[in-house]
Amino acid sequence: MKKHHPKNERIKRRYFDYLKEAKRMDVSSIDMAAAAIAGFEQWANYRDFAGFHIEQAKGFKAYLAKQRNAKTGRPLSKATIHSRLMTLKAFVFWLAGQPGYRSRISYADADYFNPSANDSRIATARRDKKVPTLEQVRRVIFAMPAGSDVEKRDRAIVAFTLLTGARDNAVASFRLKHVDLAARSVFQDARDVRTKGRKTFTTFFFPIGEDVEAVLAEWIDHLKSKLWFGTDDPLFPATKVALTNAGLFGAVGLSRDHWKNASAIRRIFKSAFEAAGLPYANPHSLRNTLVMLGLQRCRTPEEFKAWSQNLGHEQVLTTFTSYGTVATSRQAEIITGLKEEAAGADRAGDDFEQLAALVERMRKKA
Repeated sequence: MKKHHPKNERIKRRYFDYLKEAKRMDVSSIDMAAAAIAGFEQWANYRDFAGFHIEQAKGFKAYLAKQRNAKTGRPLSKATIHSRLMTLKAFVFWLAGQPGYRSRISYADADYFNPSANDSRIATARRDKKVPTLEQVRRVIFAMPAGSDVEKRDRAIVAFTLLTGARDNAVASFRLKHVDLAARSVFQDARDVRTKGRKTFTTFFFPIGEDVEAVLAEWIDHLKSKLWFGTDDPLFPATKVALTNAGLFGAVGLSRDHWKNASAIRRIFKSAFEAAGLPYANPHSLRNTLVMLGLQRCRTPEEFKAWSQNLGHEQVLTTFTSYGTVATSRQAEIITGLKEEAAGADRAGDDFEQLAALVERMRKKA
């Protein structure tokens, strides 16, 4: 059985280089594209891409519709299928312009990877996200233990994420020098910090509460005065793993290294929310929490622009469209409130009419 096609491997390498250098995609996105293309290749028994025919696109769509998730055993979601098909559509569209392929593949051939209009609407529909309230996150923070160095660090991570709305991968890469407690700010310097799109910007602490800021301040003081960390050391160092007294490998304190990725931070959040008796909320969901708070507190367009900019968004529209969707429960409250306001306005109108009629009658009697 074939495991690869040499010619395909060469053109894929060129395509991935195109995605990296021309489209400026990050490694994780390129990996996802590679996985989708590999899945199609395997289904097509590693045929030469130059022999692509629209019937292959039709057949692969039917194949995906019958596939099941390896972990859950359920059919693949419409969103997963949509994502894979759009990835293949982009790849074939690019192939159509390459030497050796352009005479055999047309740009229109890529359109045959489009799912049905109904499936596309289902896949791209906006649905309520599980967003923790500010009160719930505060409850988690102050329920977390803070005895050992590791526990202090974990509590400070949740507090810092709420104060700044920083993405988890950025949180894993901050250094002490990036935090200015006096200015209540964090400098997200893309030279050191793994920010999204490698953007550099300053975030000021969101108005969450001085007690949450105190958690972060105490942690930084602990790092500097007790653990002797310097400005170039990690703000949230990785756990040091070594042999314990029981003769097994386990956590024995903190290292002076950064985490390689955000996996450990997500585990910290999961444990913290479960310990507080709340459903798991990932670190990114706290950005939604902050946007919901901003929608309530900001009174002018300028204030919301500043709030949006504080999250690292260049356009306010990004904050509104990606994070600002009103939850269904809140939507019900707003509409009900407007109904009550309308009823109050009607009553006020009735009262005004009655008062006007009374004044008119008194005028006639006079």
